[in-house]
Amino acid sequence: MNKLAMNKLARVILAAAPLALVSLPAAADTFVRMASGPSGGSWYPLGAKIMQVFDEQVDGISTSNTSGGGISNVKSVQGGDAEIGWSYAHTSYNGYVGKGKFTEAHDKIRHFATLYPAMFQVAVPSDSPIQSFEDMKDKNISPGKAQWTGTAFAESIVQAYGFGFDDVRANGGTVHHVSYTESVALMKDGHIDVFMAATSMPQASFIELEHSPGIRFIGLPEAKLQEIIDANPGYIPGMMPAGVYESVKEDINTLGIVTNMVVSADLPDDLVYNMCKVFWANHAAFAEVKAVWNSVKLENALDGAAIPLHPGAKRCYDELGVSG
Repeated sequence: MNKLAMNKLARVILAAAPLALVSLPAAADTFVRMASGPSGGSWYPLGAKIMQVFDEQVDGISTSNTSGGGISNVKSVQGGDAEIGWSYAHTSYNGYVGKGKFTEAHDKIRHFATLYPAMFQVAVPSDSPIQSFEDMKDKNISPGKAQWTGTAFAESIVQAYGFGFDDVRANGGTVHHVSYTESVALMKDGHIDVFMAATSMPQASFIELEHSPGIRFIGLPEAKLQEIIDANPGYIPGMMPAGVYESVKEDINTLGIVTNMVVSADLPDDLVYNMCKVFWANHAAFAEVKAVWNSVKLENALDGAAIPLHPGAKRCYDELGVSG
């Protein structure tokens, strides 16, 4: 290449360089990832909205929201695969101390906010002969994915009746660890006899099944309910009130749990403080996504918190006048 050609090439490169620099997006200071819940539940759409609001109103971050479960989300935050996770107060505590489904202490999780209670809901086809958990020992059941808190709920209940998932399989039944959406499809096709989930009420998957093929809910006798609560600290008495679903004609006893959000201890205090302020300032926007958010109250933000509160969140709650 002669000198004239080289000079021309140099001028082209120099002219293009500013354009190339202008086209590059500015990198965010922090990438904040949320692990929420399955697409058929309440957590995922709420999580998506929360992260959208954070992305728009919290300076210096970009965000994402992915599906998950109460147990796996605690593990994701501990392992650095997410910075925020949805869970339940008792699951978060078990993770923090390393008990139950956790084989080691997950000491990097911190409390961010207590949200709303969730209820354990168990449905069978309306014409099913199943009347109680005792009748499920050899049936085809769908209790949720392996790392979901609802699955742990299901295990604790069937164990109180003297059998486990392995017994169901040994007796000729099946245990499907699948999502809500897949569970609905399986029940519609007649491939499962029981669908279980720990979620808010009413929940879209159960509403869909009420329309087709038609369902009936299975509750827990008071004595058995108390036995399970005594054996599982963090569980609370729950109720499916008459009318919450079309098929529920009278109150049904069940188990309850408190939904919460945890954050990584590695997140800077100022960032968590800002997220907390934005989180509570946008309550109405989140309630537009799911009506259950109307039961989320600032004054209850620390209820059931059995793990350390993130210092940034503490500063926020101190300013907002919330104490645990």
